[in-house]
Amino acid sequence: MLSGEKLPYIFALGANLSFAIGSQVFAHYSRQISSTFVNVIKVSIAIIGFALIITLANSWHPIAPNVLGLFLFSGMIGLGIGDIFLLQGFAELGPGRTMMLYSFQPLILGLGGYFIFGQTVDPNKFWAILCFMVCLFAISVESFKKVGHWGFYGIAMAGLGIIFDGGGVLITRYAFDKGPELWSVEGNFYRALGAILFFIIFTYFRPIHVFKTFKKQSKKGKWALIGGSLFGTCFSLSLYLAAIQKGNLATISGLAMTGTIFSTIFESIIAKKWPSRYFYLAFVFFLAGMKILIF
Repeated sequence: MLSGEKLPYIFALGANLSFAIGSQVFAHYSRQISSTFVNVIKVSIAIIGFALIITLANSWHPIAPNVLGLFLFSGMIGLGIGDIFLLQGFAELGPGRTMMLYSFQPLILGLGGYFIFGQTVDPNKFWAILCFMVCLFAISVESFKKVGHWGFYGIAMAGLGIIFDGGGVLITRYAFDKGPELWSVEGNFYRALGAILFFIIFTYFRPIHVFKTFKKQSKKGKWALIGGSLFGTCFSLSLYLAAIQKGNLATISGLAMTGTIFSTIFESIIAKKWPSRYFYLAFVFFLAGMKILIF
């Protein structure tokens, strides 16, 4: 039997695997259509999934207005703004490399956990920054060798996505502390609603034409978007919020290493080719940085 202390980290591993599956779909359609369109689709499908799960489990709880506001805001910046940048990073760099850049997020969440929730942080772990900087350099060199530029745009998009997503996670954890009776899936539902509110505002200034674009997709494409959204958003967020609701933020975020491994394996299988030597160099330093963070 698994102890209660270990369950959050099992949930985090499951979340990373689910997201790695969905990220392949997100990357493909972000390149083919747009990252904004993919975000609206995945959040819309996730809302339906979350609502069904909560209803079937008969687990709707009353929610205070201030807690609701926190969840909505966290969804707007994390699942709305953050994921636009993140999926653009997927389109530019690929899921594996973008997930590798997520190695910076444990540092962001570790600092946030320390200042907001009083969780301990080992100062020596900031040596991991050096390893992650080498990752950035190796990925940039790989981009330069492949397409003739340093790939700073993709790195910047991924970086902004990581920052906004990290901010959303911190606000979400704070919301759970204010409403501990809420189930993690309820938190996901309200976060997804916040993201939809953001996209409603967004489309007023820049129309997305979601329904028209979705209808144009082939039957296979529609099912790929639905399945990718269920795995990459509904299942992964349900597991991830269940993890951060009880677990240590820095440690859970540190398990992003598994998401990078999963994404890279799937990406290589789909592309039918091995990663480059620059990727392996980045991956070695990524593992070294994660070892410092976790151990």
